[in-house]
Amino acid sequence: MKNSVFALGFTLLNLVVQFFSRKIFLEYLGTEILGLNTTAMNLLQFLNLAELGISAAVGFSLYKPLYDRDRDAVSDIISLQGMLYRRIAWLIIGGAAILMCFFPLIFAKITLPMWYAYASFGVLLFSALLGYFCNYRQVLLTANQQDYKVTYSFKSVMIAKAAAQMLAMYLFSEPYIWWLVLEVLFAVIASVTLSIVTRKNFPWLTSSKKSFKTLNALYPELSKKIKQLFFHKIGSFVLTQTSPLVIYAFTTLTLVTLYGNYLMIIQGVTLVLGSLFNSISASVGNLIAEKDQKRNITVFYELLASQVWIGMTISFGIYNLGSDFITLWIGKEYLLSNTILGIMTLTFFLNTARLNVGAFISGFGLFGDIWAPIIEASINLGLSILLGHFFGLPGILSGIAISIFAVIFCWKTYYVFTRALHASLWQFCLHYIKFLIIGAICWASALAPAHYLETMLNPVALHCLQTFMFAIFTFVGMMICDKHMQLFTARLKSLLFRK
Repeated sequence: MKNSVFALGFTLLNLVVQFFSRKIFLEYLGTEILGLNTTAMNLLQFLNLAELGISAAVGFSLYKPLYDRDRDAVSDIISLQGMLYRRIAWLIIGGAAILMCFFPLIFAKITLPMWYAYASFGVLLFSALLGYFCNYRQVLLTANQQDYKVTYSFKSVMIAKAAAQMLAMYLFSEPYIWWLVLEVLFAVIASVTLSIVTRKNFPWLTSSKKSFKTLNALYPELSKKIKQLFFHKIGSFVLTQTSPLVIYAFTTLTLVTLYGNYLMIIQGVTLVLGSLFNSISASVGNLIAEKDQKRNITVFYELLASQVWIGMTISFGIYNLGSDFITLWIGKEYLLSNTILGIMTLTFFLNTARLNVGAFISGFGLFGDIWAPIIEASINLGLSILLGHFFGLPGILSGIAISIFAVIFCWKTYYVFTRALHASLWQFCLHYIKFLIIGAICWASALAPAHYLETMLNPVALHCLQTFMFAIFTFVGMMICDKHMQLFTARLKSLLFRK
């Protein structure tokens, strides 16, 4: 509960700052520089594939020794992680050097000086390398259900960075230079702060004197999970990071920026939703360790009911208020079509399936389906390119939605139910169909009074009222029709109002 509250609070605060920051960025630096930064970040994420999913594998490997208070094992695992990360960091540096040789070709369309591309990429690369050399120990806090300490020690510095960059762009000439300098400065401050918090909470943590070969032999399960997670990392990268590159290939950096504005809204609400559910991953791992299968299934359905209700409500709000928000935020000239907004909203809702199912996949260590992310990446990239060629941006986004539905929504659920929960998949399908029917009825009910209210309210107020009505209607409907929603509400009430 504490992790979720901290994560939600800082996520909302960070979102407010980021929206203001993006508006000022557009005003003082323009769409092309922002599109350049987005593309540079995507290229860096490609290099970060070398991370192989080590942090997720280490987090899973730490659950048992932390529970058993085995400090030697914890120190060994963190030391092994550090050795792996240092090797990966040098690989990334080498890959970055090679990649930058091709920048004149990659950024051939830009009208900006080429040093802008090198500077943006270099600054972002420096920030990422700090994570490999300095910040990797933070996984201890997360695995020990103390993720809120990572949240306030790291995100507070990131919020301060965004505020300082906005102020510098407003006050000084050469705003892009100041943006770069402050990006480096606050990356160092965040790294130092996170290291201090980690050392304070784990003062007994020491570097193992064992060799890499010895540690690797002592923890073969970690190596196995890393190899499995590498393939999942590829699928996740293709899903989240290649879209701007494909859009740039078919269009321009300006359209990348327009898409990025909408994507920022989607990612913002995804972070809010993720802050509520991702913070319970370690708790789900602890629950699974109790080996009470009946309770596992009950908690799964409780989380599913709450996740679907929140996901449907936010989806309604995104589609209903997305264009209004863009207009108020940065202006009508940055609007995209309702078709594009609708596809992005559908993709968001399908992505919510990751949260509950993903927590149980991590808790059970179910990373063996290495072919799934390969298929997901193939469907995603293949359909995005094919449909993008014929239909432009709507086609690219449709390719993403189809891959998520096939692999994340359908396969991952089947995988958890058959390999871990050993429960009826048919019952899950009935639950979801029931939720979707309730959502469809409530969607129509919330929109029905629009004809009578539009003369009394302006469009923004009307859309806000409709979103609120939808949230209430769906909550009441699910409370009436689903016992797990009742159980979750009772659990949440007892947590919030216990003495």
